[in-house]
Amino acid sequence: MGDGQNLGTREGKIALDCSVRETRKPGQFCISTTDFFFPLVDSPFLQGRIGAANVLSDLYAEGVEYCDFMLMLLASCRDMPEEERKICTKLMIEGFQHACEEAQTPITGGQTVLNPWPIIGGVATSIVSKDEYVSSDGAQVGDVVVLTKPLGTQIAVNLHQWKTLENNKHWKQCVDKQVCQELYDNSEEVEQSLVKVTEDMMHKAVCSMARLNRNGGRLMLKYHAHAATDVTGFGFLGHAQNLMENQVAQVSMELHTLPCLAGSPAVNNHIMNFRLLAGYSAETSGGLMVCMKEADAQEYRKELLELDGCDSWIVGRIVESAGDERKATIVDDYKIIEV
Repeated sequence: MGDGQNLGTREGKIALDCSVRETRKPGQFCISTTDFFFPLVDSPFLQGRIGAANVLSDLYAEGVEYCDFMLMLLASCRDMPEEERKICTKLMIEGFQHACEEAQTPITGGQTVLNPWPIIGGVATSIVSKDEYVSSDGAQVGDVVVLTKPLGTQIAVNLHQWKTLENNKHWKQCVDKQVCQELYDNSEEVEQSLVKVTEDMMHKAVCSMARLNRNGGRLMLKYHAHAATDVTGFGFLGHAQNLMENQVAQVSMELHTLPCLAGSPAVNNHIMNFRLLAGYSAETSGGLMVCMKEADAQEYRKELLELDGCDSWIVGRIVESAGDERKATIVDDYKIIEV
């Protein structure tokens, strides 16, 4: 697949996060992406907002600030009672529109179908000049790697689901093993404390997934980013590897720090292995992974904290590859930060 003319990839092959193409108008480039997802949260409104944030994130990973227009992809659940279907569909649309309004992008059309599961997503497009985006293939030896959101959303969502299901075996294991006990209120019963920990983890996950990566994206040009991607379905290491495979220079990435939602490593280690610490736990609307010089990274993180009110972390470094092999690895003595 592909005709070798995609920009931002080493061999012009299938795009990394977005399709980046020079248009028939010299000096103008079309950057586009599409994505959708199934229900992860209880609120249809939040599902819609997260769906829009997830689509837009791919554009922001190209250092693009403005999405010129969005098409909405919507599947309404045919198996719901009609009144519930109308309410849920309306709320999903409102959530999607809420995020697009914050992003200053109009929804200009789309497609709607009936489906066994409700689905929401879209197609996001920007038309830019060469100096309005960051190519994904320019990582340099000596760069550091910044991550703008914590890992562990898949675990937070699953833990929340276990809590809500009657007689769920995984929830029972969490209670019996007192998982996440370092976060418990010692004045309460074990399950009561675990419920609070679960609700707090899910709240942090939802806030993270619903937050736009727009500021992280638009600051990439200001602070001279060399390459970036966003962390979603392939996980932390999976997307790092995809990014490295598309670099022009013979470089590799060493990841040394894993910022995780508090409690998610314990669930991963003691209840179910989501491969979080191996770098393959899926994320939804995850953070940007940005390669830049360390001095620029410190200023980037500082301004991003001022704008979003959320921390970001230096999680790795770009090193010279052995031969033509471009690899991403997690070092043996990696550090976990729980947030």
